[in-house]
Amino acid sequence: MILKVKDITEAIEEFAPLSIQEKWDNSGLLIGSPEDSVHGVLIGFDCTPELVDEAIAGGYDMIVTHHPLLFDGLKRINPADPVAQAVILAIRGGIAVYASHTASDKVLEGVSGAFAARLGLQDVRILEPDGGDPEHGLGVIGELPEPLSFDALRQLLRRSCGVRAIRASKPLTGPIRRIALCGGSGSSLIGTARRAGADAYISADISYHHFFQPEGFMVLDIGHYESEIGITEILFSLLKKKFPNFATCLAKRQSNPIFYY
Repeated sequence: MILKVKDITEAIEEFAPLSIQEKWDNSGLLIGSPEDSVHGVLIGFDCTPELVDEAIAGGYDMIVTHHPLLFDGLKRINPADPVAQAVILAIRGGIAVYASHTASDKVLEGVSGAFAARLGLQDVRILEPDGGDPEHGLGVIGELPEPLSFDALRQLLRRSCGVRAIRASKPLTGPIRRIALCGGSGSSLIGTARRAGADAYISADISYHHFFQPEGFMVLDIGHYESEIGITEILFSLLKKKFPNFATCLAKRQSNPIFYY
């Protein structure tokens, strides 16, 4: 089965329209033409040189990732730089590259929705809707099936999200039931989560001063990669459902650049 790049991008954008991405973002088709033929798609989290090598070895001529390969722009195409190297390898290999990023962040069943599902949250809704639109926005909020202690929540995060380390404000001593969360860098939503009545807010890339919180509310930082990696399964399932007989594969090795010791 052979598709065109635009068949893949249109399927993704039915789920996560590019029109809702953040203004500073660079989601969309980054390398290649919408009219290019595609024999197979490899799905990953970051478009690293290793991911491009995997695509070439597997015969995939399109890569779909969460994070954009091209974000701040390149001033030099030097293979010593990992981003430039990935660009060179993709172009030489005739591989189209697409990223969904904040478009997938801002749909209810996207990044944060996948995060909420792993925790088993119920009655999940958008935390900060775009212009009052309940279907699109950043973060989500929902309730655990039953209240948990901080220690039980910590174990749930380790078990369900592969979390190896958690940074947290002063742990709550009482039960935790309502949880707000945002996959990726979510410090800007801490106040929104608190005003929404959340007991705890879970995100990543939280800075030192944000850990000073009032009694009865806490923040937890589980890591950027750990909070967003569930989107790769979402994208894989979406394309397999849309094109069941097409070669779609999840990358064998994902690319968390942070190591814990």
